[in-house]
Amino acid sequence: MRNHPDNEYELKDTNPQLGEQWPRGGGYGGRGWLNSDRHASTYDLVEQMFYLYVRVVKSKDLQPSVLTGCCDPYVEVKLGNYKGRTKHFEKKMNPEWNQVFAFSKDRIQSSVLEVYVKDKDMMGRDDNLGRVVFDLNEVPTRVPPDSPLAPQWYRLEDRRGEGKVRGEIMLAVWMGTQADEAFSDSWHADAAFVHGEGVMSVRSKVYVSPKLWYLRVNVIEAQDIIPNDQSRLPEVFVKAQVGNQVLKTDISPARTANPMWNEDLVFVAAEPFEEDIVLSIEDHVHPMKDEVLGRISFPLNTFEKRLDHRPVHSRWFNLEKFGFGSLEVDRRKEFKFSSRVHLRVCLEGGYHVLDESALYISDQRPTARQLWKPPVGILEVGILGAEGLLPMKMKDSRGSTDAYCVAKYGQKWVRTRTILDTFSPKWNEQYTWEVYDPCTVITLGVFDNCHLGVEKPGTGAARDSRIGKVRIRLSTLESHRIYTHSYPLLVLHPSGVKKMGELQLAVRFTCLSLANMIHTYGHPLLPKMHYLHPFTVNQVDNLRYQAMSIVAVRLARAEPPLRKEIVEYMLDVDSHMWSMRRSKANFFRIMSLLSGVISVNRWFGDVCHWKNPVTSVFVHILFLILIWYPELILPTMFLYMFLIGLWNYRFRPRHPPHMDTKLSWAETVHPDELDEEFDTFPTSRPQDIARMRYDRLRSVAGRIQTVVRDIATQGERLQGVLSWRDPRATSLFIMFSLFAAVMLYVTPFRVVALVAGLYMLRHPRFRSKTPSVHSNFFKRLPARTDSML
Repeated sequence: MRNHPDNEYELKDTNPQLGEQWPRGGGYGGRGWLNSDRHASTYDLVEQMFYLYVRVVKSKDLQPSVLTGCCDPYVEVKLGNYKGRTKHFEKKMNPEWNQVFAFSKDRIQSSVLEVYVKDKDMMGRDDNLGRVVFDLNEVPTRVPPDSPLAPQWYRLEDRRGEGKVRGEIMLAVWMGTQADEAFSDSWHADAAFVHGEGVMSVRSKVYVSPKLWYLRVNVIEAQDIIPNDQSRLPEVFVKAQVGNQVLKTDISPARTANPMWNEDLVFVAAEPFEEDIVLSIEDHVHPMKDEVLGRISFPLNTFEKRLDHRPVHSRWFNLEKFGFGSLEVDRRKEFKFSSRVHLRVCLEGGYHVLDESALYISDQRPTARQLWKPPVGILEVGILGAEGLLPMKMKDSRGSTDAYCVAKYGQKWVRTRTILDTFSPKWNEQYTWEVYDPCTVITLGVFDNCHLGVEKPGTGAARDSRIGKVRIRLSTLESHRIYTHSYPLLVLHPSGVKKMGELQLAVRFTCLSLANMIHTYGHPLLPKMHYLHPFTVNQVDNLRYQAMSIVAVRLARAEPPLRKEIVEYMLDVDSHMWSMRRSKANFFRIMSLLSGVISVNRWFGDVCHWKNPVTSVFVHILFLILIWYPELILPTMFLYMFLIGLWNYRFRPRHPPHMDTKLSWAETVHPDELDEEFDTFPTSRPQDIARMRYDRLRSVAGRIQTVVRDIATQGERLQGVLSWRDPRATSLFIMFSLFAAVMLYVTPFRVVALVAGLYMLRHPRFRSKTPSVHSNFFKRLPARTDSML
């Protein structure tokens, strides 16, 4: 692994030209979320970029072809070497396109804009029906929040501009910025070669996560269940399915025709509810066979939506026999004598559906909007651009990258436009979110677009490549301050950690109410229902996985799709997988925390051994003062913490946290450990490698086992003081306890504390090098280690 400069993975300050030239009071239309735009008074976290916009609305009275008596019109917009064209209509004299073209002002190489109306010819020789020419010096400038420029009718002239021809075209031409409403849906000149379905994939879009509910099915009991084989006692259980989620109850302990379960089956469901819940009662005939005895299906929108812990009424449902005929006579007969199942079903809206990793949660509100509280702040993010991106694919025998950025916070996902074939893309797009809890995380990821054209048959579906990811915890941001930094984009490959470039952001968190913000810190992290009726650990893991799958499927159905690999990477779907590298990183995190305790203990040992006489004398004086005035102990402790906090203010972080390769243990990880981390589950490696890794895992687990054993041993020794497992030790301790109780009763507490403190702080010449009596006594106490095999 190559050596990296110390500052290669560090956060860098940037100095972009933000917002000085933007007009006050103009928000970016369409960029906010819900009511967020009313808070964003300016579009001032990005650099201003000018574009020439051309809106082609429609045309009329076009010249028909001499041969066909009609025409297949389309419009070509030409500006220097850039050409954009609309779709063509077959045999239509009055076409309507309503399409916008955008040309970056920085790339304009001509002073004239030409708009041609042409007739598409099957032979490839398209006829020119007329044109309109604009002088760019005369084009007006539009600044939001001004209303859109009204289109006008223009008479077409011949190709040489010598006279008018038949036909008119309705156009609007103006100079604007990326704050224009037409920006996101425009055809951009720098994406001229993109064709087919790829045209939609280069545009910036806002996505909304589906609204997720917990579906709780309480299976209580059933009646009149008749097994197919009546010579044996049925082993009945209930299986419920919602989409691809399948859950089962245990086999009823009562092997009768009226089994009972009283079990909860919890699913994740997304609005709009497209799947039905299918409930079947089955008989476990033998380990390889289950027979369906009855089935029922109903849509999810028929169930009650519960917002709190109030009870839900149960109902009896008639079961349909599995596989009976469709005749109405048979159906009525079946219902008349059908079996029944007793259920309590509801949609839970008082929970927060965990659609993310618990470490990087960005939304802690319950599902039901009625339970939401007012927002405490506004988060504004300017996605400026990226620098130093690496080539992600080959194009025309050279490396190329078509980068776009995705940001996720709460239910809102945003995707910037794709900047084609550059390693230093400039997006300069600003987005806004409402913040309901500052202790949440926004995630931004950069990807390479691999869907810019129509895929060839047989090539398989392409996957957008990961370039890197950035997380920012909002609670680490100061209110009303603009953070402009360049974040390293780091990705862990089988060959090691790799810097893929840098992402330039401008971030501002605005506090709307300091009182509400302070009040939030005293509230539970999750809604009340998580504590009144908590889920088990296994349920939480399963529900989180199902929620992430539903979100990925729904967003993949958008246009353009936010594909599964993007959603899974942003939601850290593989964060629960074990790896040697993560284990080491978490171990050293624990050691870092314990180092503070160890340092304090070492300092106190130095004081007791008089390594620094001045410090030891000062501690003695402080100790005597606190003994003489014990009411000063607690105030002194809090005053000391106050002074430490003031002292640490000088060293407070000046920027948000970022990906730390040293903390992640990614810079010094062994190549085989990386190969193990990227291995499939179950493993796909040869048997000898799997055996070597298993032996290594056993060695690591052995060290962990030793630590856990030592902790358990100390706890059992402490418990064994009064358990009489060692009668002599317990007898000595209870006699000592009686003596200590009498002495402490007759001796003032101040004297006891003074003697104990002076004994602990005694000079080294009064200390013995052998362990103390109480230490020897504790180490001789029995533990349950002797009883283990």
